[in-house]
Amino acid sequence: MRRAARSLLLFGALSTTAATAQDAALDELNAQAAVTLNLVPAARVVRPGAPAPGTPADLNASVTVRYGPAKPAAVLLLMPGYLGGAGSFDRLARQLVNLDPTLAVWAVDRRSNLLEDHTPLLTGGAPQLAQIVQRALPTRSPASVPFMKDWGLDVTLRDWRAAVLEARTLTPNVFIGGHSMGGTLTGLYATYDFSGARGAQDVRGLVMLDGLPGLMSGQPLTTDQYEQGALNPLGPLPGLNSLTRAPYVDTFYFGPALAVRAAAQARLAALQPDAPAPQDGFTTFPATNLAAAMTRLDQRYALLPFLAIRAGRPTNATDAPYLLNRVLGARDTRWITGPADPVRPVGWGSDAGQVTDARDFVRRYLTPQSDYAEWYFPNRLTLDLAAARTDTTGTPFEKTLPVRSARDLTLPVLGIAAEQGVTTEAQFRAYAAGTRAPLTVHTLKGAAHLDVTTASGDQVARWILDWLRPLRRA
Repeated sequence: MRRAARSLLLFGALSTTAATAQDAALDELNAQAAVTLNLVPAARVVRPGAPAPGTPADLNASVTVRYGPAKPAAVLLLMPGYLGGAGSFDRLARQLVNLDPTLAVWAVDRRSNLLEDHTPLLTGGAPQLAQIVQRALPTRSPASVPFMKDWGLDVTLRDWRAAVLEARTLTPNVFIGGHSMGGTLTGLYATYDFSGARGAQDVRGLVMLDGLPGLMSGQPLTTDQYEQGALNPLGPLPGLNSLTRAPYVDTFYFGPALAVRAAAQARLAALQPDAPAPQDGFTTFPATNLAAAMTRLDQRYALLPFLAIRAGRPTNATDAPYLLNRVLGARDTRWITGPADPVRPVGWGSDAGQVTDARDFVRRYLTPQSDYAEWYFPNRLTLDLAAARTDTTGTPFEKTLPVRSARDLTLPVLGIAAEQGVTTEAQFRAYAAGTRAPLTVHTLKGAAHLDVTTASGDQVARWILDWLRPLRRA
């Protein structure tokens, strides 16, 4: 019996050692790939956007983070998803340009990102960042940003169009795309009536990454619901009349203060991944900085399916089923109850099934050029999307939100679903069936929703480039 026990202990030790060696080898490969990608040039450009009533002039802006050559043969402009910033495309954009140096990728920051002050996060050391994790930073009150009530679909698409038209001065090969809600906006851009000109005339094709028109739009809104408020798949939706009191998203799962704290924890994880995370921060148990940054996003523990990623696994952790997550729509999720060995903190390691590398993810979360998140996401945009859906013809919103039918859309469409995300190839085919658009579809195996833009492998980039190649003019 003792000999068997010793054998089991030895086997466990050897298995742990082998797993640790595999993790180290995987981390080294990912680090080497990151060095190459980081050589791709990137610059943040702020240009005049759509004028909105009451908005300060410097916030009427079209913002893009531009990767690749200044004189490209083609430009792909990418719109982030719900609550996302241009930084969510950092790895994918660099992969695309690394594989095709004649292509430029312009990642969009919606004008709300101009309300953020990243200076304390980018310049602060570990002690300062720990304090921000615990206490956040002063954020803008709703009363200080009343003009956000007008930052809806029209402003968002017109800001985007300013960048699209600039890209067209460089090359006729201009394409647009987006992730999640950005995929929704991509389809709506193509069918939007820009004062007599359809958006489809501006571009040569559409890329939709685990998102498409109609996603999360809920039931059609009445005029009264639009003005007074309603419910949609994301929860209570403030109406037009209450947007001055609730101009931006501020819920239990996301808000400006939480976004600030998350960015600080990501910075700590990038700088000191294995150091102890701040107490009273993102975990109620002892954890490393990397574990504290990832436990709320990992697919096994994420609150919502659209906030999920597959980027490794917790180590030295015990967990239990989390029924509340299932009520919120997540899959078979769990919650970490604490460290298995109370002497050591919960850590974070690589996993054979991971799609995204956690260490790379936190390093790209906040940079001098961009942020992964949008701290002040305008409720007006969510409201307008719920009203517009896929076509406003014949609705009360026909003139104010001029989204037209996609029946005559002929632009080529590339749809990429995450296998464990929020769309499927069948949904892309159903969308294309209502158009005249030629459709190409793929599914990224094993991927959660966020992995589509952050994956370590370059499969998504290669699918995009293969699709782009025959559509480009010399």
